[in-house]
Amino acid sequence: LGNRRAGISASKNAVKYYQKLRKKHKRITNIREDFLQKTTTLLAKTYQHILVEDLNIKGMMANHKLSDALSNLGLYRFRELLSYKQECFGFLLTIVDRWFPSSKTCSVCGNIQDMPLCERVYHCQNCGQVMDRDLNASINLENWTKNADGLWVNPLAQSKGERLWTRRSRLPWLKQELNIKPV
Repeated sequence: LGNRRAGISASKNAVKYYQKLRKKHKRITNIREDFLQKTTTLLAKTYQHILVEDLNIKGMMANHKLSDALSNLGLYRFRELLSYKQECFGFLLTIVDRWFPSSKTCSVCGNIQDMPLCERVYHCQNCGQVMDRDLNASINLENWTKNADGLWVNPLAQSKGERLWTRRSRLPWLKQELNIKPV
């Protein structure tokens, strides 16, 4: 504590302050980890098939309005715990490709349209369906399945004879980006 390199030591009050601050940060970390552990265990025991959307967190962190909230969520840790508990509890974990337009696709007719992040209600220009954006995305994620070729197929698009959105074959518990620092 303090600037020891310059020969300056911290006062007793500063030491006490930093100890209290460290305790608060540790408590917040423990609360977050407890929540993630309990939630993933509940999901693993309750459901046989869980779909998780692979989000571009690094790109979302570039948005200064979202970055604080996203950094506090621990989304990668959530996915990591689900992958780990998949082996223990034996449920099926599916990682949906990050380029799948779950919130841009109508869950009724399969129409894909642009949708800015500020719009929270999905209005389909094709069939007139009006629905909450997140509910629409969750229904779309539920409807997607994997066919024998390893492609993600939308049942609505399949009825029209279309095949959309491939998924690279990779193990879901492997980290996507490696942080290798030279020694």
